Amino acid sequence: MTGRSAIREHVFVLLFESLFNSAEEMEGQFSNYFDGLEKPVDDEGAAYIEDRFRKVEEKLPEIDSMIGEKSTGWKISRIGKVELSILRLAVYEIVFDDIPVGVAINEAVELAKRYGQEQAGAFVNGVLAKFADKPAD
Repeated sequence: MTGRSAIREHVFVLLFESLFNSAEEMEGQFSNYFDGLEKPVDDEGAAYIEDRFRKVEEKLPEIDSMIGEKSTGWKISRIGKVELSILRLAVYEIVFDDIPVGVAINEAVELAKRYGQEQAGAFVNGVLAKFADKPAD
């Protein structure tokens, strides 16, 4: 796993955890998360990951609205928590970051295959493919 892929995976896990914890509880979850890793992340890396997490969280209303528009026939509440966390991260990268769309989609699909149910990769790919046609800034 490359450096960016590892960072992306850490942010995904924290986004997933945030679905089960309040904002206040998440403050304590950061140190618990980093302390529990098999491969430690240095302080600089942990700060970067936490910053990325916060940037995604900050845009969640907009991100969820976009996911709702693109996931035809699926309400946000019906999307599995793993898939939703992956979609949120990928949509952030596609819309608000400088990550190439193809990279964001491929990385999201890989996370979905690794962490999601059998059809998660196809579902995530199908939703995110609708973002590939976004107009250039």
